[in-house]
Amino acid sequence: MQVDPRARILIVGQAPGRRVHETGIPFNDPSGDRLREWLGVTRATFYDASQIALVPMGFCFPGTGRAGDLPPRPECAPAWREELLGHLGAVQLTVVLGAYAVAYHLPGAKRSVTDVVRDWESRWPALVPLPHPSPRNRRWVTNNPWFEAELLPRLRGRVRDVLGPTQPTAERRRATS
Repeated sequence: MQVDPRARILIVGQAPGRRVHETGIPFNDPSGDRLREWLGVTRATFYDASQIALVPMGFCFPGTGRAGDLPPRPECAPAWREELLGHLGAVQLTVVLGAYAVAYHLPGAKRSVTDVVRDWESRWPALVPLPHPSPRNRRWVTNNPWFEAELLPRLRGRVRDVLGPTQPTAERRRATS
């Protein structure tokens, strides 16, 4: 978790995976690499708590099941989430990752993650639902070409707008290298 009341972007994840649990650094894994690419931000910007808050649905590694990590423990979010989010008054963009975060932040969305993500413009520009950036979801990205063609460029632009023109983004860093 990474929280600062000055953060302008809130990223809502599931729960720490095994590597994140071991290192104590959120998104310190291939999912994080992919998420930073989707957002168009550098690692330094991503881990700047005054810019980006990282708040999972659960604080502890829930264990591993047959198809990957288990879901966040159900008692976690109701115990602390609303109070914590109340301290994030500068947030202009919330990025919601995966089914558990979507279910909590979009309780009326009784549709699949694909349908919720496809309907991203209905919540724009304040909230953007995304599939979980896990490498396991490569097939999802391949099967939904509109995601990379339409949503991600708009998301990167929104991130640039929220963070401001002086914030180093991955695109700007590549252009000056």
